[in-house]
Amino acid sequence: MAVTARQTPAVRVGSPQGKWLLVTTVLGSSMALLDSTVVNVALPRIGRDLDASLSALQWTVNAYLVTLAGLILLGGALGDHLGRRKVFVIGVVWFAAASLLCGLAPSPGVLIAARALQGIGGALLTPGSLALIQASFHPDDRARAVGLWSGFGGIGAAVGPFLGGWLVDGPGWRWVFLLNVPLALLCAPIALRHVPESAGGGGHRRFDVLGAVLGALALALVTYALIEATSGSPAVPVTAVAGVGAGIAFVYVEKHRPDPMMPLDIFASRQFTAVNLVTLCVYAAFGGFFFLTALQLQVVAGYSPLRAGTALLPTTVLMLLLSARSGALAERIGPRIPLTVGPLLCAAGMLLMLRVGKNASYVADVLPAVLVMGAGIVALVAPLTATVLASVDTARAGLASGINNAAARAAGLVAVAALPLLTGMGPEAYRSADAFDAAFRRAMPLCAGVLVAGAVLAFATVRRPRAGCPHPECRTHGSLTAPPLEPRRETGTGTAGPDRTP
Repeated sequence: MAVTARQTPAVRVGSPQGKWLLVTTVLGSSMALLDSTVVNVALPRIGRDLDASLSALQWTVNAYLVTLAGLILLGGALGDHLGRRKVFVIGVVWFAAASLLCGLAPSPGVLIAARALQGIGGALLTPGSLALIQASFHPDDRARAVGLWSGFGGIGAAVGPFLGGWLVDGPGWRWVFLLNVPLALLCAPIALRHVPESAGGGGHRRFDVLGAVLGALALALVTYALIEATSGSPAVPVTAVAGVGAGIAFVYVEKHRPDPMMPLDIFASRQFTAVNLVTLCVYAAFGGFFFLTALQLQVVAGYSPLRAGTALLPTTVLMLLLSARSGALAERIGPRIPLTVGPLLCAAGMLLMLRVGKNASYVADVLPAVLVMGAGIVALVAPLTATVLASVDTARAGLASGINNAAARAAGLVAVAALPLLTGMGPEAYRSADAFDAAFRRAMPLCAGVLVAGAVLAFATVRRPRAGCPHPECRTHGSLTAPPLEPRRETGTGTAGPDRTP
């Protein structure tokens, strides 16, 4: 059964096709989600086995984020116009092939290149999984389907660090990536057999490939300049200037193209602009925190990968249990207070992490910080998503969500690139417990300060949404790496609207 832009989707949640559709979309999104949460745990072993420097470990994280953040909006548009199932399956296969290359990588350079390829696959399958649900399920079942998808995805996020730590301790870090291959071999055939094809119409529209390339190039060049700043290479200032130039060119292209990937007029909404600035602050701090904490627990505290992977599990569990309630509370009292209190709690949790040193006790030192930070994340993530959607017209809700998601990932990769530079980490710092501990103790106050800036900005700029604004469909959250994506909205009965975003 093919579903086009002019047909009302008719798949029901309780039908066999509906169950298979949920299975394949959860499997697909979980592949990308698992890699984004478990790679940090594997970094010390990767560095030891491949004799990698700290900058190579930074690139292991950031190469994936550069292509994912730069191309995720384009990935959603490709699915809408070329066929959502087709692009989703291509993304799954691409991601699995890149994962296989990661798992077989003989050197840091090959691993970094493969991670960049993984990001391209992630940019295709991440928005595609949710778009398939939106396009395929009957309107009466859509909210339930989205809820099941986000709930099972959250469970995957909770299992990820535990599974990653077990794999690193057991078969080895390469299986963190190789595990994606059997998942893809299960996911792609199910999608081809049971998932209806759909498209959003507007096939005449040109894709903003130039804008996507310029955006990813700007992120890559700026990231390179930050990571290699202490190397003394003459290429550093050149790439820094080139990165700024690529960013300016990206803005120019988006302003003048008839069909831009990121239409700049959406930032005419002061609320949308303000909440994205808050997003940059929050997720920059999160990106730096999770990157450094996974290393701190292993390099300094002496935790095994399994123990380090499960150390932050309470944060994800709190999100799964309480994110929907947090969103409901924000609807009653408005988002301003949650978006102010949440970052402040996260900042307090990061400062509590300063207690984590050599031979740190999990119950006395790690757990209090994790619980406080988890409470802060619960308080802010759902209201953040709701405020983003409320700041634009309903037809642009998917676009707004995609921009916000990309902004969060870009903030995280810049933080991973910049924090070692700002804290004086040398290329071999992660091999020395004393050196890394000293840098970690300089980094946590910096991350906390960025969160405080986000809280102040939220208090000064965020206001109660207008009546009748769009509300999030994803009520359950489990991802710590970016705000949840929201599906594109319908603007007519049984007809896909003009929105071309994830």
